[in-house]
Amino acid sequence: MSVSEDLSREELISLARTQDARIAEQDAQIAELTAAYEALAVRLARVEHLLSRNSSNSSSPPSKDDDPGRTPPAARKKRDTPAGTRGRQRGAPGSNLAWSDAPDQRRDRFPEGSCGCGAELVDARDLGVVDRYQQVEVPLMTATLTQYDQHAVRCGCGKLHTAARPEGAGAGPVGYGPNLQAWAVYLMVVHFIPVQRCVQMLRSLTGATPSPGFVHGVLTRVAALTSEVDKRIRMLITLAYAVCCDETPLRVGPKKPRPGRKKAEKYLLVACTELWTHYQVGDRDLATFTAFVVKDLTGSVVVHDRYQNYDSAELGTLVHQLCCAHLLRDLDGAAEVYPDAVWPKQISDALRALIHETNTAREQNRPGIDPTVKAELLYRLHHGVLVGLSDTSTIGNRPGERKARLLLEVFRDRRADVLRFVDDLLVPPTSNQAERDLRPAKIQQKISGRLTSEQRTKDRYKILGYVSSAAKNGLDKMAVLRDAILGRPWMPNLPAPT
Repeated sequence: MSVSEDLSREELISLARTQDARIAEQDAQIAELTAAYEALAVRLARVEHLLSRNSSNSSSPPSKDDDPGRTPPAARKKRDTPAGTRGRQRGAPGSNLAWSDAPDQRRDRFPEGSCGCGAELVDARDLGVVDRYQQVEVPLMTATLTQYDQHAVRCGCGKLHTAARPEGAGAGPVGYGPNLQAWAVYLMVVHFIPVQRCVQMLRSLTGATPSPGFVHGVLTRVAALTSEVDKRIRMLITLAYAVCCDETPLRVGPKKPRPGRKKAEKYLLVACTELWTHYQVGDRDLATFTAFVVKDLTGSVVVHDRYQNYDSAELGTLVHQLCCAHLLRDLDGAAEVYPDAVWPKQISDALRALIHETNTAREQNRPGIDPTVKAELLYRLHHGVLVGLSDTSTIGNRPGERKARLLLEVFRDRRADVLRFVDDLLVPPTSNQAERDLRPAKIQQKISGRLTSEQRTKDRYKILGYVSSAAKNGLDKMAVLRDAILGRPWMPNLPAPT
């Protein structure tokens, strides 16, 4: 017999009410736990999505691929090469230490010592050369201190003449020569060596002991001497047919963010071609873009990564080529969000094939790609986009779904900006040139960390633009730095009038 059978009607009613209250309380707790679980599930999906982003499926830099918890990029399919082969790619130009028919020096070497019979080898009969070896070597450097005594002379006519100081001499009684100054700038700007380590390297290599203040001073002076060259390079970029642009964060200045900013960082912008490189340090806002060279590129095709500022009306009417490397990475990300869908791979394969066909046509000096191949690839790409738009007509709560939909809308609404390179072989399909020119900034941050002075940072990248442009035009970086220190920086020629 149950206990409830012994209870009165009033007691049973009271017990039922107590149980109802307890059930209601448990229902509320279950609802609260369910809501918390669902919220945590959403957060977990978001975290897993963010951790799955890497350099192969997003714009995340390769340097972030090794971060804790990050999913590394999938192993790429190996090239179709014989098993076990390594080295340069097929067709790439090779290099080797070749034999020279005009060595700088020749030295004869003879056996030394004595023979087993006791006779000295110096008296042995010469049978001629039986082996040859050429060795490339550099001399050990030691800084030398030279005193220049400037004399005055008086001409027979009575006029006084005084000898000039040596080339590159400063105003004080003692100074470092142009070669050492060029090395200091070269190490800091081209190889991103921090100031203290630059001083240590110069001491180890030459025995000279310049101070950090001297090194900073050389940087400032060379930046001032190359200012006019920087303006000329900027002007030449505005005349280019196609210009690649990109931007990257740069840790500069105080560690505390400015009011209204989340991070204490600036941005480095680059506009470049195969011949010219121009940098600007600023913010990733419209004011910086307006002051940058982009506003003057209304006559060029601007290749960029779809950052919203490039579409601002304040920059004028630009002709766009959206970077296909960024589009392909985003398509790889969409394929992970929709693993069972065919359209991400179909679009990617068609776009990659179009890039390959245009590159091949350019290498073979053909005016364009085969019309039949072009029509077939465009058909695949277009219908892949249509299928994708149909599959994503309703967006769920999964991370990455909205980004995939926006990507498809870019292919649909900006078709000309995506495929401009297909009809015009003078337009590069990617902004890889800009990413290559920004890579030094990423390396510098790994080596040096935060740069304390915004002005010194501007000086660094003004000099780097000068050196990079000179190297693209076939000049030696050290030579153009030394020329700048001597007050005669390399100046690009103006284009011939048409």
